Amino acid sequence: MTILALEIGLEGFAATLVGEEVADEEIGRVPLPSAAAWATCRDLLLEVSRNHEITAVGIGSSGPIDMLAGVVAPAEIPEWRTGFALVEAVQKTFPGATVHLALDGVCLGLAERNFGATSEVMDALSVTVSSRICAGVMVGGFVVVGRTGNAGHFGHVLVPGFDDLCECGGRGCVEAVAGGSSILRWAHGQGWIGNSVEALVEAAGGGNEIAVAALNRAGTALGRGIASVAPVLDIDLVVIGGTVAKSGPALWKPLTAAVATHARLGFLTSLRVIPSELDGIGVLAGAGVLAMMARVPA
Repeated sequence: MTILALEIGLEGFAATLVGEEVADEEIGRVPLPSAAAWATCRDLLLEVSRNHEITAVGIGSSGPIDMLAGVVAPAEIPEWRTGFALVEAVQKTFPGATVHLALDGVCLGLAERNFGATSEVMDALSVTVSSRICAGVMVGGFVVVGRTGNAGHFGHVLVPGFDDLCECGGRGCVEAVAGGSSILRWAHGQGWIGNSVEALVEAAGGGNEIAVAALNRAGTALGRGIASVAPVLDIDLVVIGGTVAKSGPALWKPLTAAVATHARLGFLTSLRVIPSELDGIGVLAGAGVLAMMARVPA
């Protein structure tokens, strides 16, 4: 029995065979193409699964998705924005396999629940902050999927004090302030000329005022977003990963300060916010868990 995991990410496709753990060096990756997205994805799956009989496939995709229909519509892939029947396409590629789809945030929650920091708690939020922001919500030990499979869109929680225009069409979404692309866009608007979050973090470490301000407002927005959802979910742990989460004190200091300022109810006094240890493989590892949970026994 061989299980295949696929991630439809913000910058590319990633796939791996699933064993006891997902090792980064065993992951096949390709950047998002400008055209022929499914052909590129299919070729990656066939390359990774070569010489193996695939019996189950787990897919973690950026949203929005329609889990029941097996359709994805990520904004990063123009061909798929109106909906692509990904599950059907994968099933045609591996006719004998069961195929299961979940939002990237759900997969992230499954990975943290099985391999990461939330394995010893019952109620938690697992957040990835990269170009965009996704999250996995765990309540009572179970990762919440939602009516359409889209539970976990933490990036579209509204945060007070901000009016930045979001790509969803709304204003004041945490992703519009704290997503990697949004941080860079704001910094560029203030006159900073670097081209990556990593460069921005380095500039902040050197005392660049624009870089410091960009990460300060991102951390503040994240902290306010966490403080907004924490009392709704009654959680005691938030785990944050992703490229932006590696920004160091310039991000984490305002983040934790905002949580401390706004999460003041008595039942939130034990709330912890900590960095993830999954180091970028959470969604893919969670897709593997999804496939193992849902597979049909031989």
